[in-house]
This record gives sequence, structure tokens and C-alpha cells, in this order.
Amino acid sequence: MHDIRANPLGAAEIARFLEAFGEALVNTRSTTWRGLDEAARQSDPADLLAAHPTVMKRPVIEAPDGTLYLGWGEAVKARLL
Repeated sequence: MHDIRANPLGAAEIARFLEAFGEALVNTRSTTWRGLDEAARQSDPADLLAAHPTVMKRPVIEAPDGTLYLGWGEAVKARLL
């Protein structure tokens, strides 16, 4: 478990997650997103996530085989449980 509020992700982790999920990693429904101005919303996703870690969609789950999953929806549950 990694608490991004207490210990934000580094640039390499953000890049890895963006490579896996693209812009789906940015939670445009979050309170943080709604509080951003238009300039921040248009910024590069890596820069946005570094500056505002809580705008990241969570959880990101890494399976033992290294596969990354985003969220805890039914499809992810079915694969991991």
C-alpha cells in the first residue's frame, strides 16, 4: 500500500502508470480536479499528477506478475480474486 497523500509518487512511477493507463489515470470526477483552473487541467498529465497527486484515479494495483490494474471495478475483482 502506498499513500500518495503522505508520500507522493516519483516521476518514474507516474510515467510507468501513465504508460499503462494513459489519461485514464487522471480522475476528472475528483474534488481536486474540480478545484483546478483551466490552465492546470490542460497541463501535461505527468506534471499535473506530480503537482496534485490526489487527482490520480485510485487504486492502482500491481499483481504479482507485474500487471497493473486501475480501479476496483468488477472486471478487476474478477481477475484478482
